[in-house]
Amino acid sequence: MPIQEVKHIWRNGEMIPWAEATTHVLTHGLHYGSAVFEGMRAYETKPKGVCVFRNREHIERLKFSARVYKIEINYSVEELMQACRDIVRENDLSSAYIRPLAYLGYGEMGPASMAAKSEIAIAAFPWGAYLGEEGMKNGVEVAVSSWRRMAPGTVPAGVKAAGNYLSSRLISMEAKDRGFEEGIGLSHDGTVSEGAGENLFVVHKGRLHTPPASSSILSGITRDTIITLAGKLGFDVVEQAFPREFLYSADEIFMTGTAAEVTPVRSVDKLPINN
Repeated sequence: MPIQEVKHIWRNGEMIPWAEATTHVLTHGLHYGSAVFEGMRAYETKPKGVCVFRNREHIERLKFSARVYKIEINYSVEELMQACRDIVRENDLSSAYIRPLAYLGYGEMGPASMAAKSEIAIAAFPWGAYLGEEGMKNGVEVAVSSWRRMAPGTVPAGVKAAGNYLSSRLISMEAKDRGFEEGIGLSHDGTVSEGAGENLFVVHKGRLHTPPASSSILSGITRDTIITLAGKLGFDVVEQAFPREFLYSADEIFMTGTAAEVTPVRSVDKLPINN
């Protein structure tokens, strides 16, 4: 989906014009994937107006991800939460996708460089349904990928790092090349992990199943919201590994994520889902 240009981007504590949000070609993050980010959404609400969905949890995860890769963020959680609100307001948005990004910038080459300067930016712009409005309404067709998610002890799947999304790119590209709208990756042990950019839920015989953190997933904030709400509504939520064929016996499948929101799945590997 094309990016729609707006007026400003927040960078290192200042509002700058959109066209000035540039970076050097020798930026460390471009060469070594040394960047962490969040995907967030703001919605028009009544009576409070435009609100950022689970702002604090997203920023806390951004700070955690940066700490793992020693990317220094010299702003508090509260300051970054306010910056997210400010950039939405600055761009006159009633709803928005928000992308905070912290990365190692220009200054030194080498994977373990500690001299490259840390940078942080927050963009906010209009963005519709990640998997399409039609997909949100009628469900998407997905395929299980031949590509596996990262194994434990390689890179931390629970950190939202830019480099991790090369795995997502392979999974999604393979699915789209085969005529599907999205791909599902398997974990290192062959059990179901997650979508290329989404967590996965399966309804089976009245219970709600989702792969656990040990299945190489990013434990999404939208995923956490679904688990919490489902529990309050009396659903039995099972966080447990399951095999690929379990998808084929599902009564319902849906994918979750800040970008994807809650998107139903109508078929897996061309096999229709019951509901």
